[in-house]
Amino acid sequence: MDGGGQPPDTEMTDAGLGGGGQPPPPQQPAGGAGMMENIHATLSHGGRFIQYNIFGNVFEVTSKYKPPILPIGKGAYGIVWEAFNDVYIAYELMDTDLHQIIRSNQALSEEHCQYFLYQILRGLKYIHSANVLHRDLKPSNLLLNANCDLKICDFGLARTTSETDFMTEYVVTRWYRAPELLLNSSEYTAAIDVWSVGCIFMELMDRKPLFPGRDHVHQLRLLMELIGTPNEADLDFVNENARRYIRQLPCHARQSFPEKFPHVQPLAIDLVEKMLTFDPRQRITVEGALAHPYLASLHDISDEPVCSMPFSFDFEQHALSEEQMKDLIYQEALAFNPDYQ
Repeated sequence: MDGGGQPPDTEMTDAGLGGGGQPPPPQQPAGGAGMMENIHATLSHGGRFIQYNIFGNVFEVTSKYKPPILPIGKGAYGIVWEAFNDVYIAYELMDTDLHQIIRSNQALSEEHCQYFLYQILRGLKYIHSANVLHRDLKPSNLLLNANCDLKICDFGLARTTSETDFMTEYVVTRWYRAPELLLNSSEYTAAIDVWSVGCIFMELMDRKPLFPGRDHVHQLRLLMELIGTPNEADLDFVNENARRYIRQLPCHARQSFPEKFPHVQPLAIDLVEKMLTFDPRQRITVEGALAHPYLASLHDISDEPVCSMPFSFDFEQHALSEEQMKDLIYQEALAFNPDYQ
C-alpha cells in the first residue's frame, strides 16, 4: 500500500540501506526496475493451503490503491498453458525495510518518524476499509525506499474481519501482539493492527523494541509493567479464565509515558497512549489516529483512499482444480494488462 503526504526534506542515506549501502539485488524482470517474487507452490499440488498462498499473494498486489505491479510489455511473455506451474509477481523494487533502518546508524528526524507513521496508518486505513485485517504488522513488513516512501507488505496472515477465529494462535509476531491476542480472545477486531502500529512507532522513536517478550507470559508481563494492570471494566472483553489469570499476576501501576520517553514530543506520546490502550474497545481507530493533532501537518482525508468494495477470501471455501487456478490467475493478470492477450 502506497503512502501519501509530503516526505521529509532529507532522503535516506546509504547507511540505512543495508550492508554496503544496498541490499543484494533481487531477480529483475525484463523492461524495468523491480523485484520478482516466486510464490513457493506449484499449481499442480493443489490444496487449500496452496490456494491461499497463491491468492493471498495476488490479493497483496491487486487490492491496492496504486498496485505495485510492473506492467507486462505487450508480447513480452508467452504463456505455455501446459507448462504454467509457477506464479511470479513483479513488484516495484524497494531499498530496505523499517527493521533494517531502526537497527542501522541512519539518523532519523522527528519528521521522518512522523511521516513513516502517517504512511502506515494511511495504508492501514485502506486495508481495513477492504474488510481485511493485516494481522502481522512489524518493522520488517514495512518496506522503504530512499525517498522515504513506505509500503506495507506480507499479507500471508491477512483475514477478513468476519473470519477472526482462523489460526488465532499464530497471528501477529509476539512483540507486536495486542493484549486480546495474548489472552486468546478469538473475537478480535481491527484494533489488533492499531496496537501493532503503536509498538512499531515507539520502536522507531526509541530504536529498540517496546515489548521484547521472551515468551507469551513474559510478553504480557512487559506490557502490564508499562501500561498498568487492567481494571475489571477493561477485562470485560475476555473470558473468565483470562480474567482469573490476570488477577493472579503481580499488580502494576501505569508508568508515565512522558517520563519514560522524555525524548518523544507530547503530541506523539498522546497518540501512542491512545494506540496502546489495553481494552480494544477503547483503543483509537486508524481514522482517529490519522485525525490526531500529531499528524495534522500530513492528514488530508481527500488523499487517504478507501477500498471501493470489501475483499473476500471466499476462494478458500471451494477447492479449485489446477485449470481453474490457472484461469483465475491469468484473468487477474489481464485485468492489469488489458492489451496483452
